[in-house]
Amino acid sequence: MTMRNDVDQTGTTGDAIPAPREAEWKWLDTASGRVRGYVTRTVVDSMATFGRSIQLAVGSVIYAVTDIISGRFSWRECIKQSWFIVTVTATPTVLVAIPFGVIVAAQVGSLTQQVGATSISGAAGGLGVIQQGAPMVSALLLGGAAGAAVAADLGARVIREEIDALRTMGIDPIRRLVVPRVVAMVFVAPLICFLAVVMGITTGYFISILFMDVTPGSYLSSFASFSSLTDVAIAVVKAIIFGFTVAVVACQRGLSTKHGAKAVADSVNAAVVIGVVAAFGLNLALTQLTTLFFPSRAIV
Repeated sequence: MTMRNDVDQTGTTGDAIPAPREAEWKWLDTASGRVRGYVTRTVVDSMATFGRSIQLAVGSVIYAVTDIISGRFSWRECIKQSWFIVTVTATPTVLVAIPFGVIVAAQVGSLTQQVGATSISGAAGGLGVIQQGAPMVSALLLGGAAGAAVAADLGARVIREEIDALRTMGIDPIRRLVVPRVVAMVFVAPLICFLAVVMGITTGYFISILFMDVTPGSYLSSFASFSSLTDVAIAVVKAIIFGFTVAVVACQRGLSTKHGAKAVADSVNAAVVIGVVAAFGLNLALTQLTTLFFPSRAIV
């Protein structure tokens, strides 16, 4: 009798404790549920951010066109922001374009020496800088320096409740703050691109002449023969598109800043990362389009 009672008690107690396999499956179900929830939230938040960015981009273009035509555009704020963007991006552009020109000249010069075609090193290096190097340098500097500054400025205004104060007074913050910054970024982007072109080609020229045994005449003649204003126009259009994209992303992330000092840092970080990644994606798409419509300008 005592042994039966012990067995019954043990059985009752064993039923109360879940089996190890059931506990393991329960843990897996909980983990998979958390992963699904995280992925779902990430996708939904990403789509919402993309939608708000598109809405802000369209609104900025409409406001810019209507304000310029009607004479309500804040040119003073635009010029102020343009000068600020130039001051924070000009020197880094020079510092980035010089090593980029060195890398392109060294790689192209080494390849042309191996195949015995040093006479075309100027054309290959120059086209590489104009078509790809300069637009991407401008996108990186505008996104990393100017975009971060714009996002931090707007985020700080949100923290100080200046954006809410503007809305209370009936002033649209997009028209007052966002549009001048977007237009300023679009104006400055070609200048930064042109500066990168000049510094990259000049650096490549001296590297090719001094270290790659390329004569100045062959370098300049090949560059002049293969390069044209179409290449410069393509680079400028790319820079304008990159500048507009970076400005919209920076303004959107700045206006979406939540309260707290850490929120401003998060907005700046997101603005830089999203802006640079978007610029790289757009560069891939634009390169394919230019190759499709201008096959003679493609770098083989």
